[in-house]
Amino acid sequence: MTAHTVEPSVKFATGRIVATPGALTACPTRYLTECLKLHLQGDWGCIAPEDREANDEALREGSRILSAYPIDPSQESAGHGSHTLWIITEADRSVTTFLLPDEY
Repeated sequence: MTAHTVEPSVKFATGRIVATPGALTACPTRYLTECLKLHLQGDWGCIAPEDREANDEALREGSRILSAYPIDPSQESAGHGSHTLWIITEADRSVTTFLLPDEY
């Protein structure tokens, strides 16, 4: 899949995929890939209901998309804080970034 190709199960393009040092240290590459697949399929992870609605609207309107996943999938995450991985796709779909909330 190229950066701007959208496969049938994928709801939007990623653009360039990048990760912060914190995200790379906290999560194995395989887990980052799993989370990215969920993000692209519209499974926003552990975010608040109003953020889910904002993401669903972003698919229609073309604004920024944020997903949150626990760093360790065997533990719960509130969608923010030290045990959370964020994935943000920019509004123009030019870049998707893996980061920790404290790196935002």
